[in-house]
Amino acid sequence: MNAARPSPLSGLAVGAAIWAPLLALIFAPLMSFLIYGFFQVEDNQIQRTLSLETYREALTNPAYMRTFGKTVLLALQVSLACLVLGYATAYFVWRRPARWRAPLLFLLAAPLLMSYVIRIYAMRGVLGANGLLNGVLTTLGIVDEPVTAFLFNLTAVKLTLIVILLPFATLPTFIALERIPASLLQASSDLGAGAGRTFRSVVLPLSLPGATVGAMFTFVLAMGDFLAPELVGGIDGFTYGRLVFTQFGLAFNWPLGAALSALLLAVALCVVFGARAIGSARWRR
Repeated sequence: MNAARPSPLSGLAVGAAIWAPLLALIFAPLMSFLIYGFFQVEDNQIQRTLSLETYREALTNPAYMRTFGKTVLLALQVSLACLVLGYATAYFVWRRPARWRAPLLFLLAAPLLMSYVIRIYAMRGVLGANGLLNGVLTTLGIVDEPVTAFLFNLTAVKLTLIVILLPFATLPTFIALERIPASLLQASSDLGAGAGRTFRSVVLPLSLPGATVGAMFTFVLAMGDFLAPELVGGIDGFTYGRLVFTQFGLAFNWPLGAALSALLLAVALCVVFGARAIGSARWRR
């Protein structure tokens, strides 16, 4: 006796039940938020008349664009550093005996269990005038007085973001390495390939999609972060995220903040789809 075939209407009902909460809880608030960019502020009051003026200001103001370009460069540097350091760390853990991998991964992921603010203040404790780094330098006699240039600049923001975001690059890379079948490594060895050749021809191509995902995560998170630049950046560490935060907080200009945020959203979507396209192309090859 043949089982009854599911009705197309039942499939639509299941799809609607799955997507309706997403649309209601994520996309609808996001769209309503972006609509604020079509409003303007006059006399500290939001004027709810639709206009492109706020978006035009957000996209053409030279000061905003300079800050945006500086932040893109910062995010690229942080992402590249996390990609290299994260891959090296993930590869080191992957090459350890199986009994050591779980404890090492826990140590890598443990900072994620802490508050984000605590991690930033920990970096302030390392880079500050009375911090760990200055303590080591003065103890070794490398400097006579504490160096104040380690904190409240763009370099401090980069170092802080690299340390904080490193697990987001390491864990996806390790998962990709863990999924490489041991039989492929054995086959490469049986065919006479050394460790270097096996890494270049087998390990690196198969693990690169995971490393790309990690780099994507770090870029998007660094691009929109405002708390680390606020706490360790000072005046020289002013970033696009702080600019958006200022419009919502100090200036109370929600329309301009929403318009500036739309550019961040567009960059994040481009990075996500770009990484997906790169991964799909490598998979087809």
